[in-house]
Amino acid sequence: MKTTKTKNATAAFEQSLAKPGRPQCVLRLYVTGMTPRSARAVANVKEICEEHLKGRYDLQVIDIYQQAVLTEGDQIIAVPTLIRELPPPFRRIIGDLSDRERVLIGLDLKPKK
Repeated sequence: MKTTKTKNATAAFEQSLAKPGRPQCVLRLYVTGMTPRSARAVANVKEICEEHLKGRYDLQVIDIYQQAVLTEGDQIIAVPTLIRELPPPFRRIIGDLSDRERVLIGLDLKPKK
């Protein structure tokens, strides 16, 4: 019974994302303050999102120094780390996101060769 409820909740959530005005891609970027590596990661992910997901994404930047409790749920072991929560499947990309090809493939925005 619990599995059916979970599937129904997931389906309802996915349908709500498909409605106009809702983000279709939910991302979280974990950084450590404004170090040069973190600043590059923020700039890179924003550029990629604006180019490939304009108006269809929700990006949350989380500084683990200020919000350390948020790292526990996503099991962050290295930073910067980009998490794609939605759409499924869950994806994790570690680094400053300067390898654009790798990021696009990781976010399913470009097919693997």
